Amino acid sequence: MGFAAHLLGKSLYWLVLGRRRRQPVRLDSVVAQAFEIGVLAIPILTVLTFTIGVMLAIQGIYMLKTFGAESRVTTGISLSLVREFSSLITGILVAGRSGSALAARLGTMTINQEIDALTVMGIDPVRFLVVPPLLAMLVMVPALTLWSHLVSLFGAGLYVSAQLDISMGAFAQQVLDALRLADLAHGLSKSAIFAVLITLVGVVNGAAVTGGAEGVGRMTTRSVVQAISAIVVTDMIFAFMVTR
Repeated sequence: MGFAAHLLGKSLYWLVLGRRRRQPVRLDSVVAQAFEIGVLAIPILTVLTFTIGVMLAIQGIYMLKTFGAESRVTTGISLSLVREFSSLITGILVAGRSGSALAARLGTMTINQEIDALTVMGIDPVRFLVVPPLLAMLVMVPALTLWSHLVSLFGAGLYVSAQLDISMGAFAQQVLDALRLADLAHGLSKSAIFAVLITLVGVVNGAAVTGGAEGVGRMTTRSVVQAISAIVVTDMIFAFMVTR
């Protein structure tokens, strides 16, 4: 945790003072990381979040039918998806997909002593290897979360409109009535925290690789497990704090 805090502080240092030190963060590297993290993840994220939306609609209508209150299902779906499920599923997906890739890349570079070579060349490894994916994560994870909001609500709307015989326009209006700006900010702010956690966990595990190719695989697996665990625990703490 201390090493992760050091990396975060040093990343902020290079982000703010890099240009003054004549070592600015490379924009092309940030864009390349953002494309890998965000754009290429859209297809699988769309499938998963659409499925989650439909699943919540099925379970919500099934449970509320017991009380004759299935017409209120839209409120529960909207709050659950926007405040919790969309950001959580997005964070877990990015952790498994991009966090593991970051750990594997840095682990391979550590074994091949490429990070030491960067230091000898006068290039700070944090500025060169950590800041670009951190910036890309901070931009793309909230953006993916916003996209998952739309897709999951659309999937839920299709099922609800078919089961309760209402139009998609009526469903959309019920969603707007149920949500507030604070609900949207709740989910997006959590996704930004998840982005930082995914990056730091991947970098810390990648830098700790030993033992050749077997060590890379071991630390990559460890990175995924730790990142998902950190996301779930942080989500619980965040939900507890903001609902007091």
